[in-house]
Amino acid sequence: MSIHKLNNVIHTYPWGSLTSLHEMFNVDNPHHTPQAEMWMGAHPRGCSRTLDKGIALDELLAKNTKNMLGTYTAMRYGELPYLLKVIAADSPLSIQVHPSKQKAEDGFQRENDLGIPIDADNRNYKDPNHKPELVYALTFFLTLNGFRPVDDIIALFRELNIDVLSEPLNVLVTQPNENGLSAFFTQIMRLSGHDKADALFALKSAIGKTPKSRQAREASHTAKMLMAHYQDDVGLFAPFILNIVELAPGEAMFLNAETPHAYLSGTALEIMANSDNVLRAGLTSKYIDTEELLRNLSPKSTPASNLIMTPIVKSSRWTYPVPVDDFCFDIVFSTPDHQTLYVRSAEVLFCIEGKIRIEAPHHYVVLSKGESVLITCDSQAYQVSGTGTLARAYN
Repeated sequence: MSIHKLNNVIHTYPWGSLTSLHEMFNVDNPHHTPQAEMWMGAHPRGCSRTLDKGIALDELLAKNTKNMLGTYTAMRYGELPYLLKVIAADSPLSIQVHPSKQKAEDGFQRENDLGIPIDADNRNYKDPNHKPELVYALTFFLTLNGFRPVDDIIALFRELNIDVLSEPLNVLVTQPNENGLSAFFTQIMRLSGHDKADALFALKSAIGKTPKSRQAREASHTAKMLMAHYQDDVGLFAPFILNIVELAPGEAMFLNAETPHAYLSGTALEIMANSDNVLRAGLTSKYIDTEELLRNLSPKSTPASNLIMTPIVKSSRWTYPVPVDDFCFDIVFSTPDHQTLYVRSAEVLFCIEGKIRIEAPHHYVVLSKGESVLITCDSQAYQVSGTGTLARAYN
């Protein structure tokens, strides 16, 4: 059988939503806990199972790897190389970066050599993989992503006028480039003791006044939102340093490795390389390793207007081009007419809305919103029909 309906793991974290997954996708929440993420894939921390027999996806794929994953994927990766998630955030996630492939391999080996258990709180590298990501908004989805242009950062901090940050700001003014930005961000992340307390006190005082510019108003508003959850955290400066991007439903954004980012509120789909490596910079009660994060930081500025992706439109399918081989991502708009899709790897389909029939040779399933299915490579092709919208993950 080449089509398998999935039973997926729901992760509960304090920042998750009590209602979003239930209201949007009929996910049960009997204990009324904050449901944060639904994982669709074969990651060991949250492996999907087949709905009919309860077989873990990693076990299923290991039985006949080449047929199920396809020869190329089986030889290059040896596993399902991506993870698809639904993310539901009622409060901010941490400011974080993900390592490059080489740094993930080095860090994973280093922590293994040090004997740090995989599940230890102070473990940075859970696996030897990078974690590039694409996020596709299902509701309005507020984020921070990448460094603002340096001139904008300088203007915002001049308007804040925080004495204890005058020296780092002068460094950025005299070096308005990647070196200066790296030094500026590093000094803010390393604030401690009286300097940290003074800087945060001055920030809270500054954003209590009426900002002069539109950018300052937006950054101040976002900082106030963060302050409702974190009072004593240098991450409160993030909206003045990073781009504030609110995705509208149906918009998507790519997040490169080594790029600081945070999800602040909303519900979205996220596809990524099959990794759980996270280096945190702030806005969290979890383990923070500032120095390791700074070693994995790429201080490149990107205007917010350049971050929204433009899909390639092919009839009733939108494809979002990404600069990595681990995953591809499509949105498929299904109609009552049959639409044939050809398979080159194992695929995961998630029904965003409607009711859609998925038919491969000798077997079919019907997906309602919130349901998902694995299609193995040996199916070669499948047809979709019915009115609705699918997210399609493959590589």
